Amino acid sequence: MSDIFDITETLDVKGASCPMPVVKTKSAVDGLGEGAILEVVATDPGSMSDIDGWAAGTDGVDLLDQVEDGDEFKHYIQKTA
Repeated sequence: MSDIFDITETLDVKGASCPMPVVKTKSAVDGLGEGAILEVVATDPGSMSDIDGWAAGTDGVDLLDQVEDGDEFKHYIQKTA
């Protein structure tokens, strides 16, 4: 759990590799209401650039932060529309 963000839901995609972290993130975001924050926990280092690129090219989402925490990569995405 993040002390920085009020997380609405956590998506565990540990063990999944490209493109599944992005595919599952998109699906999870689609099910959230406006203003909700999704925490995505991944183990694929490529998820850092993949989720960043997806968020940059997707209307209605903001990538708030990405954190490398040992072998895990945490992404914080807010649905804005």
